[in-house]
Amino acid sequence: MTVLSEHQSLSALLDKEYLARTLLELLAIPCPTGLTDAAVVYVCEQLSKLGIEHELTRRGTVRARLPGKRYAPQRAIVTHLDTIGAMVREIKPNGRLCLTPIGHWSSRFAEGARVSIFSDNKVFRGSTLPLYAAGHRYNEEVDRLPVTWDHVEVRVDEFINSREDTERLGIGVGDFVAFDPNPEFHENGFLVSRHLDNKAGTAALLTALKAIVENDLPVAIDCIPIFTLTEEIGSGVGHAIGPQVTEFVGIDIGPVAEGQNAKEQGVTIAMKDSSGPFDYHLTHHLINLAKTYGIPHQRDVFRFYFSDAVSAVQAGHDIRHALITFGTDATHGYERTHMDALLSIAELVVRYAQSDTVKPHDGDQRVPRENFEAQIQFDSGFQMAGTAVPPVNSLLKTEPEPGAESLVVAKPE
Repeated sequence: MTVLSEHQSLSALLDKEYLARTLLELLAIPCPTGLTDAAVVYVCEQLSKLGIEHELTRRGTVRARLPGKRYAPQRAIVTHLDTIGAMVREIKPNGRLCLTPIGHWSSRFAEGARVSIFSDNKVFRGSTLPLYAAGHRYNEEVDRLPVTWDHVEVRVDEFINSREDTERLGIGVGDFVAFDPNPEFHENGFLVSRHLDNKAGTAALLTALKAIVENDLPVAIDCIPIFTLTEEIGSGVGHAIGPQVTEFVGIDIGPVAEGQNAKEQGVTIAMKDSSGPFDYHLTHHLINLAKTYGIPHQRDVFRFYFSDAVSAVQAGHDIRHALITFGTDATHGYERTHMDALLSIAELVVRYAQSDTVKPHDGDQRVPRENFEAQIQFDSGFQMAGTAVPPVNSLLKTEPEPGAESLVVAKPE
């Protein structure tokens, strides 16, 4: 068994070529939410090659297990396989296809994209175009079109002049439409593609698992890697967590934009998203691991964001939840991140798997109040509006200690 010291680097144990190849292979698999079976099979094959035991839920969520020194409590590390995409909403009189988006994204990023249309019996190819696509006919009217899904259409690469022509081919309402990723991997480490969300996170997690297994690294408690299928529509992982899981760390994309602190280097640790703050203690546990092992990182607050970590809490699971992300420019568009961010994600996952539980009592069904008192770190008084407030910990004691500061209200001058 390999035991890493506090100052020993993990970089030599993380297979960068495996990460890049796995990401490229994942990007080649179309998997908008609802059409994820091929990605599920791929991940199962990767886990089998690594010798990691795993199972499938009825819907296809992949749930793996790395045995730890202790069976319980357990920690889940979660990524999602599904991507944004679209469905055929209507076949127009001219035979072109109206779209309804899968996931929340703007039609601005759909314009010009090459797509695959999955009919019941065949996959067709086409392009997503604005309604006014002929520049030599519409001139400046092209630029005046609103940006909505009602103002784009799919032109199928077949001889089609009517709705009947399209239907005769077997294309129908409700057929899935997957958008080509168009990946470019650069020598300087930049990775550019659609659907890095969350195929890049999946590749990073598989790379971390590979490092743990092939180097026989110790795992503190049972680690449950989970690969979900419906994150982009908000339901995610609610059904896939067992009762022994007490900690949940999601891996996902982090938006790089003006007013955000996410970066394309290191790990971006989310402190809050649209639903509210993440668990204080688990989040700071991850921050402290990053500090201890010199993993580049930054914190951020995400304004318009939802993830599997939140869906797990909203499903009623009594867990600590946190989110680690790879900073990405143009999220849900033509996305760009850097290999450094994904390797940092993988390193933090390995270090986290080796760490002990965030709190010793987390495996208990009923937690004594004294254990929560021990979590409170604010042990000094502070001033507020002229009122001397006593130390927080002193308020938790039944009998005041001799000489304890009394509550004093400032008198007006």
